[in-house]
This record gives sequence, structure tokens and C-alpha cells, in this order.
Amino acid sequence: MTEPLSPGRYTFSTDEVAGDRLDLALARLIGHSRTQAATLIATGNVTVGGRAERASFRLEPGEEIAVSIPTPPGREVLPEQIPVQVVFEDDEIVVVDKPAGMVVHPAPGNWSGTLVNALMGRGQGLAPGAAPERAGLVHRLDKETSGLLLVAKTSRALRVLSAALAAREITRRYAAMCWGHLDGETLTVDKPLARDLNDRTKVAVREGGRSARTDFTRLARFQSTDLLRCHLHTGRTHQIRVHLASVGHPVVGDDTYGGGGGRRLVGLPPKRHFLHACWLVFKHPVSGAEIDLRSPLPADLRHSLTTAAELPELFAHPDPLEYLGFYRANG
Repeated sequence: MTEPLSPGRYTFSTDEVAGDRLDLALARLIGHSRTQAATLIATGNVTVGGRAERASFRLEPGEEIAVSIPTPPGREVLPEQIPVQVVFEDDEIVVVDKPAGMVVHPAPGNWSGTLVNALMGRGQGLAPGAAPERAGLVHRLDKETSGLLLVAKTSRALRVLSAALAAREITRRYAAMCWGHLDGETLTVDKPLARDLNDRTKVAVREGGRSARTDFTRLARFQSTDLLRCHLHTGRTHQIRVHLASVGHPVVGDDTYGGGGGRRLVGLPPKRHFLHACWLVFKHPVSGAEIDLRSPLPADLRHSLTTAAELPELFAHPDPLEYLGFYRANG
């Protein structure tokens, strides 16, 4: 599961929760506990149709719930001495190779041990973000997704790179293993994504959601799985995972979206899904020079790939992804 919604202002329709108590419905919508939801209601952070209501109020269809989730008091983002693998760095940016299991930024339930804490612990400045806990972040990776992550150290770099990301001028490609086999060698999934109405910690394909497009190319076909190259045209939360699940081929090891079974078949450890951000190409925010960075599969995914292939000798190459043509411009 993902973390509960971060501090900010959100709106929801009552249509899907009509008949429910306000506190119970709110808890489900924002991914917080019923007690936390009741506290937000009692402190005036929640309105229904523009008016304040009690926690016990029964919701009716056709209205809007507005909720403001404040930043918890005393939650200062602190630097921590946590090792982090840096693959590129200068005065403007830093690119790290994030390990699986590390949360990118502090949020309820993970106020320490995150990548932002680790970067601050290196004694470097990070560009101010929308909130202190998101300082410098140009994009994000899920907790159990490993790989390359771009961070801005200056406000100028953050502004330029954020604009480049919005204009789809930053290339992000991932290696994923999915269950089953695609119908062809390539597949494009262009489906809008939004929060799941039944579980606010998840994302679902929903009409009216934010546009999302992913291109998939099969690199190898194994007995039970396909190895894919995934190219993001947009960067929605859980995009690759939800898009693959929506076509019946969830990411191997993805407990949230139906791919968690059969780990032993592919030698994948618990609480790990086979998704790695391994290719990042962008223009430097100041010099304009093209920067092309690559991250080989980490040891756990390389072991899983070898197990799924059942042909270990195929992967004696220093980088199995290169061997399989992952980095071909049009491959």
C-alpha cells in the first residue's frame, strides 16, 4: 500500500460514499484512521457542501467534501546519516540510485529514514519544494521501486527540470517483469488514472482521471513472465503498475495490484516488486548538455531475472539489460 494522503487540500464527491457517516467516509477517502478523520472534522478542516458538519453526519449524494490536511506540528525534516548511492552530481543537481525499501520523502508513517533525510544528511542544500519534506524532488519513485531519481539542489534547477518534465522532455525508462505474456511485442496503454474510490491508498483506471500513457516493449519471454521496457510519457502515481494490472499482466511481486503470488517461481524476495528505473536522459538545467545515466539491475532483480529465464549462462554479461537490448534507441 502507499502512504496516507500527505498534507494539502483535497476535494471528493459524496456520490460514492452517500449514506456513510462523515468520519468513516473521510477516513477511507484520505487513507487515515477514523480517529484522525474525526480530529480533522472537529478542528474545522472539513466541510460538506461548504458547511461544517459533525462526524456522525450522514452523507448525501451530489455534494463535495473539502478537507485540509495540515502539516503535523513539530515535524521538522531532519538530516540523517544514511548511505546513498550518487551516480551524478554538480552544483545544480544530484542523481541517486535509490534502493528498494526506501521511501523518497517524509510523510505520515515515515518521518525519518527517507531519501530526503539522507540527502540533507550529506550537508548539501536542496531546492525548496512545495513542502519542506519534498525539497528538491523533480519526480518520485515508489518505496519498493529501485533506480534513478533526479533531485534539484537549486531553485533554478528545480524550475527548469519541472518544466522539462511537464513538457515530456525527460526520458524515464523502467525494467519490469510482468506475469503472463503480452499479445504482441509492443503495447501502449493510454488510460486515465485517479485515486481508487474504494481504497484511497491505491490508484485505479478511472474515467475523468488524469491522463496517463505508458509504452511497453517486450525484451524477453520466459515460461510464466515477460521482461518489459517501460517508457513513461506521464508520471502518475503507480502508473506502470496500474497500467499493467489493467491489461491483466501485473508486475511480478506487486502485492497491491495482484502480482504478489508466485514469488518463489522467479526467486523474488518478500516485499519487493520487479520494477527498476534504469535509464534516465535529460538536459542539464543550466548548460543544456545531454546527460544519459543508466543503472544496472540490482542483485535481487538480477537473481530473479536469471531464475525466471532458467538459463543462467545467458546473463553472464555484466549488464543483462544491455545484453537484451534495453538501451537501443528504437529497440
